[in-house]
Amino acid sequence: MSTQETKVSREELLELYDDLRVTDVRDGLDWVGLHGYGTVDHSIQPLFRTKVVGIARTARYLPFEGPMTNKTGDEYTEWVKWYYSEVCNDPWGADIEPGDFVCLDVAGVDVGLLGSNNTLDFKAKGARAYLTNGGGIRDTDEVIHQGIPVWSKFISQGMDQGRIRYYEKDIPIAIGGVAIYPGDVVVADGDGVVVVPQKYAVEVAKFAHQELSGDKEGRRRLYERLGWDLDETVL
Repeated sequence: MSTQETKVSREELLELYDDLRVTDVRDGLDWVGLHGYGTVDHSIQPLFRTKVVGIARTARYLPFEGPMTNKTGDEYTEWVKWYYSEVCNDPWGADIEPGDFVCLDVAGVDVGLLGSNNTLDFKAKGARAYLTNGGGIRDTDEVIHQGIPVWSKFISQGMDQGRIRYYEKDIPIAIGGVAIYPGDVVVADGDGVVVVPQKYAVEVAKFAHQELSGDKEGRRRLYERLGWDLDETVL
């Protein structure tokens, strides 16, 4: 396995991986000796079928230890404002750059940390997609309508309060058996999610493109044999 790191910009990485499928990237990882690394556990699934390439922006949340308030009604409304201000906020949201793939370790908690409102705000800042190891997503009808890609373990109903708290950002996290560092390349589609360590990204892309090209050539010949019109997947 090569350990040589080639320095490239975020923009160059995004362009380098733009047309690669998850399977191509998986092959590229194999070609550099990382057979057992990079594939996020298959239990984490897309909210809807789409394809995204992005640069990992990471944050970690922990289960809320309590104590839970006994306030209700209008008093509970005021307590919730405090909770979002002091306990469970998202400071990483202010750091979002165009091309970010937001990766959130939520410790497997069943909580709707993401929803139709805040994901739309982050989309306006340049976030491309989200990956979580719990629920992490609610308001899913609107999220799908808004075209915001999410890969998660399940869908959640509950709000943050009393369930989860923010802990830290821009740190290594683990999702689906894969360590994700800020700046890693994340590729996701209907086949799942694969993560490429930044230091191997250029080399992995080289062999991923090799495999993608071979696949296109082979399928193009079959298209022609079948008399099908050529489409973008074979050109």
